Amino acid sequence: MSLFNFGKKKEEEKKASASSCACNCGCSKSEVREVTNDCCSEAKNGICCIKVLGAGCKSCHEQYENAKEAVKAMGLSVEVEYITDMQKVMEYGVMSMPAIVVNEKVVSMGKVLKVADVEKLLHKSGF
Repeated sequence: MSLFNFGKKKEEEKKASASSCACNCGCSKSEVREVTNDCCSEAKNGICCIKVLGAGCKSCHEQYENAKEAVKAMGLSVEVEYITDMQKVMEYGVMSMPAIVVNEKVVSMGKVLKVADVEKLLHKSGF
């Protein structure tokens, strides 16, 4: 019943719950938020998804490059995703950028971390 947009919200909720994490393992966003160390069986050291949220500015791009270097230095086979779509960024509740998201959990926001700091953050977070 789409008259006056009745039922539209339920359709949007169904679409949102059907989306999966960056590793394409089929787990929904709600499952990823509950599981902190092993989103899927392909995850190495419990890291399934790493995302850098930003507006596309110089600082955000620098954070993305630092995160990629840290992942490479740690020997992880996870691809770092760079998200600049403001609607997706707001879904994480991030108000200051750049931000780093690991396994759908925001672990850092509002500052550019160096490569060594990203590595420490991943180790300290138990990943």
